[in-house]
Amino acid sequence: MTRTPHRRTTLAALAAGALLILGPPAAAHAHGLVQRNDLPIPEWLFGWGAAVVLVVSFVALAVLWQQPRYERRGAASDAPTAWRPVPGPVGRALGAPALDTAAQVLGTFLFAVVLWAALAGTDTPQANLSPTFIFVVFWVGLVFASVLLGDVFHALNPWRAIGRATGWLLARARGGRLRAPRAYPQRLGRWPAAAGLLGFTWLELAESGGEHPRTLATATIVYSAITFAGMAVYGVRPWIRHGEAFSVYFGLFARLSPLEVRDGRLGTRRPLEGLTRLDVVPGTVGVVCVMIGTVTYDGLSSGSLWKDAQRLLDGLWEPLGLSVVTGLKASATVGLVVCVLLVAAFYRLGIVGMRSVGGGFDADRLSRAFVHTLVPIAVVYVAAHYLTLLAFQGQATVYLASDPLGQGWDLFGTATSTIDYWLGQNLAWYLQVGFVVLGHMAGLALAHDRALVLYGDARRAARSQYWMLSVMVGFTTLALWLLAQAGA
Repeated sequence: MTRTPHRRTTLAALAAGALLILGPPAAAHAHGLVQRNDLPIPEWLFGWGAAVVLVVSFVALAVLWQQPRYERRGAASDAPTAWRPVPGPVGRALGAPALDTAAQVLGTFLFAVVLWAALAGTDTPQANLSPTFIFVVFWVGLVFASVLLGDVFHALNPWRAIGRATGWLLARARGGRLRAPRAYPQRLGRWPAAAGLLGFTWLELAESGGEHPRTLATATIVYSAITFAGMAVYGVRPWIRHGEAFSVYFGLFARLSPLEVRDGRLGTRRPLEGLTRLDVVPGTVGVVCVMIGTVTYDGLSSGSLWKDAQRLLDGLWEPLGLSVVTGLKASATVGLVVCVLLVAAFYRLGIVGMRSVGGGFDADRLSRAFVHTLVPIAVVYVAAHYLTLLAFQGQATVYLASDPLGQGWDLFGTATSTIDYWLGQNLAWYLQVGFVVLGHMAGLALAHDRALVLYGDARRAARSQYWMLSVMVGFTTLALWLLAQAGA
């Protein structure tokens, strides 16, 4: 029997997804993860089980979800809103401008304390507040807070607070006569944010001594100068929305939250709904690929596969006369960039496959239309990879808050507190696997809903998602393989 092009496309997509399940075995300790005791079932079975769950979810979506539920047919910006204000004074109080101002003051105070600790405290990372606060509380903890509570960082953002306060003071000093900022270039989009995120993760993962307080202080000052320059040229709001790396980063995660403030009032919406209204400007795909690719490198960098690749790269640096430290930094930089590019290439492969279904959509349009479906994957990569880091190292802030400079103080009587390793190793593994599967199921649901909007016909929409299913299975397999390496 002759196979039709659609059948060949389907088989190719499903075969690609199946092959991605077969990850090579390796053993290593990744950043933020702990070893496990013997599990009741083999680790490889978790990978197959997760893939089966995604395939079953895909079939269920195709059969039971035949009309878009998050959007209307037509432009994605026409998404209907299910936002409802929290009734009574609670909703008004939690969304009031006064609370926003108080949050800005708190965020600026914390920023000043952390920068002070980095500049004036001991340069030993474990004894100084700044590394733990920046890499654990800020970088990881705010991801969980954003998903649960909404755009918390927007309220706390110290750069936003300082920029607004500076603008207000200048306006008062000049009698309200301030030069209008330049229009933010559309082609610039979110590329500055993508570059900022890549730079931050490079500092964490590639720069030798990136965790030292003095290095963090220097990086903070440089980043702040760039941020304030962007605000001065283009205005506070446009730069925060598109150029400021952490506002974009946490803002994307906050779009998964069921909570949102509108017009000075807190309200609720359907989970994931905020992602369907994402304005996909240039650089948005780049930001999401950086989000996933950098965590991928962090998990990969302690494994045997990377150790072998690093030895090959070291052989390239030696003839150039690079020192050992510089060579390691160069290898880490290459690995970080390659992981980001591989994530982008894999997503692009799924998009090109989706284009073969027809519908008259070019690859760039499809890439923009479906990039929001990768945000849940970025969330669960962070949640799964850094769960134990937050659960354990996050407790260090209790005693570091009493002695932020590492000089023997006990400001709050907590300097002698210790870390409670309350989360069992096997329970952590189950939670991590659960995060990964749920996140990819959410991505599938968003992709299916958007396909119904774009293609109109439910059967064609389902066919287009064979390739997206392969992408989701591939990312699931990669995440579980990285976790398995860390726990081996």
